[in-house]
Amino acid sequence: MVRFLRPGSLAEACAMRAEQPDAVPLAGGTDLLVQLNLRRERPAALLDLSGVAELAEWSREGDGFRIGAGVPFTRIVGEIGEQVPALAAAARTIGSAQIRNRGTLGGNLGTASPAGDALPPLVATGGEVELVSVRGRRTVSVEEFCTGPKTSLLAPDELVAEVRVPVRRGPQHFAKVGPRNAMVIAVAAVATAVDAPGRAVRVAFGAAGPRPARARSAEEFAAAALDWDRGPVDPGVAARFGALVAESCAPIDDVRATAAYRRRAVAVLAARSLTWTWNEYRRDMCA
Repeated sequence: MVRFLRPGSLAEACAMRAEQPDAVPLAGGTDLLVQLNLRRERPAALLDLSGVAELAEWSREGDGFRIGAGVPFTRIVGEIGEQVPALAAAARTIGSAQIRNRGTLGGNLGTASPAGDALPPLVATGGEVELVSVRGRRTVSVEEFCTGPKTSLLAPDELVAEVRVPVRRGPQHFAKVGPRNAMVIAVAAVATAVDAPGRAVRVAFGAAGPRPARARSAEEFAAAALDWDRGPVDPGVAARFGALVAESCAPIDDVRATAAYRRRAVAVLAARSLTWTWNEYRRDMCA
């Protein structure tokens, strides 16, 4: 028999988590309930976080946003999408409208899937995740948080409390490909973010390695090769940028795509994303 735990506050949730660390957190349930219905998981207990108000709010803080782990993707798009465009673009691609109404940012992090759509934008923009337990709070970068396929730095007594996302410092873009056009798990994904004041480009990929990660060699190349005084992107520069992102990947063959296809898809997505974000940067400069 599965125990059902329903805390009314974050402090109570942490206490329950410490007492029963094998209890599986439940928020939107868009991943977990599928596993339960298919009998792939049979946890000893479920820790229902839907009644924890602290996890369901977001706020502006300095040059960024604090987004509670229980905030659904629909609210991210509708309420702060213009300030975090790459994350909002990724959120729009997640499942159906019903899934976006239920699915949460904390769930994407807790699952730590290499194909998690929200993860490349968070990595590319320097997002951080705050973890909480009865022992206190700690903050780690999203890139460090994900350690491998469905594994993370989350300790057995910890919960994902919130995500900190910087306000954009320039154009951002997210793109993914899959076996069909909608309601699909990515076989490759790329997020790019232009830091206009810092004259830098950050790029991260997903679904093409054991975890989402930045392609630092491509970032260094772009910073040096781009004409920051509003010059257009040379097609050769975009192609080289895409190739460097692809070289940073470590894809595998599986039922959804081959490693070779994933690597090629990342190269194409990265080259296109750089061109799109750069063209938007040039328009902003001319406005």
